[in-house]
Amino acid sequence: MKSYKVLTAVFLTALCFLLAGSRAEARKPTVIFDQGHGQKFLIEQKGDLHLSGLSGLFKSEGFEVKINIGQVTDKVLARTDVLVISGGFKPLASAETEAIVRFLKRGGNLCIMLHIPQPVHELMARLRIYASNGVLQEQENLIKQGPKEFFVTQLGQHAITHGIKKFAVYGGWALMSDSQTGKVIAWTSPKAWIDLNRNNKLDSPPDAKQAFGVAVAGTLGKGRYVVFGDDAIFQNTFLVQENMALGKNLVRWLKSRERTTPQSGIVL
Repeated sequence: MKSYKVLTAVFLTALCFLLAGSRAEARKPTVIFDQGHGQKFLIEQKGDLHLSGLSGLFKSEGFEVKINIGQVTDKVLARTDVLVISGGFKPLASAETEAIVRFLKRGGNLCIMLHIPQPVHELMARLRIYASNGVLQEQENLIKQGPKEFFVTQLGQHAITHGIKKFAVYGGWALMSDSQTGKVIAWTSPKAWIDLNRNNKLDSPPDAKQAFGVAVAGTLGKGRYVVFGDDAIFQNTFLVQENMALGKNLVRWLKSRERTTPQSGIVL
């Protein structure tokens, strides 16, 4: 009888370990799309300007995709691997910003795409990223005739831009990083400009003309972030060709926990 009890205990212990292991293996990485701040472009909609295609990229990489329509809190982020804030129109509250900063510091991943900078101004300031007060306009690499739609061809070495020669922007903001752990990973041409005096033409001065950042990636604590100066990049109608390749790289980077790839040394 004693030996039977011992065998039973051993069996039950082994079973517990197996069940625990299967639960760990079954847990998918989770991405939450913030839809609680006036977003008009949504992951559950399939129209041209919505984000169902980007959601599909996350699912194809094994993510569980969720939506948050309330405040961003510690509880919401507790079992989240990635937070995406795209195209917000209503500002994050200070308490939400603090929750996101804590999420990053303990190892979370954050992706921001700007429609307008103001709703995430406080959060970006915590990351020491600053947006321009005017929309970017280009004179080179134009997609059509309009100066606000152009290809970005100046790309830094990063996992998000790896293997890509260009991607398309459809009305974006310039970004600058003032952090030792964040860097610009994509720039306009040196002929890009911002209409500072709002007269719809290039006057130099007072208008600014130079190569401007359009994407910034970096780390905070144990976590990582990337900010794009345009939220149209990954909308359904624009998620093609180079932008599709960029989206796939982005999702893989957000899934990865490695800081560098041993073969290439590319910064993650």
